Amino acid sequence: MPALFTISVLIATMVSLNFLAVMLGYFALTVAYSFVLKRKMLIDVIVLAMLYVVRLVAGAIAAQVVFSEWLLAFSMFFFMALALIKRYVELAVRVDSGLPEPENRNYKLKDLEIVAGLAAAAGFNAVTVFALYISSDTVHSLYHRPQLLWLICPILLYWFSRALMMAHRRHMEDDPIAFALRDKNSIIAGAITALLILAAI
Repeated sequence: MPALFTISVLIATMVSLNFLAVMLGYFALTVAYSFVLKRKMLIDVIVLAMLYVVRLVAGAIAAQVVFSEWLLAFSMFFFMALALIKRYVELAVRVDSGLPEPENRNYKLKDLEIVAGLAAAAGFNAVTVFALYISSDTVHSLYHRPQLLWLICPILLYWFSRALMMAHRRHMEDDPIAFALRDKNSIIAGAITALLILAAI
């Protein structure tokens, strides 16, 4: 383990010092999550969302691409929604199976509907951030046909709403990312979104 960590640090240093700083921050946050934070109500899902965002930041630094504040805000809400849906699914399994409340996570079975509401709020906030991004001056300098991006908003609204509906109907057996990779409707929504982005450029 120490040898792998040392090699990782050396490789990160070769990329850039900023990349090294992000990698060390990611490592520290992961360790804190694994040993302490994953047992803290709501802090666990916020940290999970932050870990996904840090990965995006690290990728942007490695690729020497500017990571915009808009993407930062959108990603935080987006991954927060996914983390909350995952917690919803875990609680729903316990409720349906008559299992006791989880000992390793500070959630109660009666929190099920609250977690669903928070997931919906986070998902719709992500869509709001995306809509504000489309309205910003930044978009007009990056896209020739930015008006096409508006069509992505209803797709995002549909996907978040459907993901929650599938979780509520107990059709989602694991985390929402794995579900999206297998779900036909999610794949179609993702493909249309990608085509709209390409058409807008």
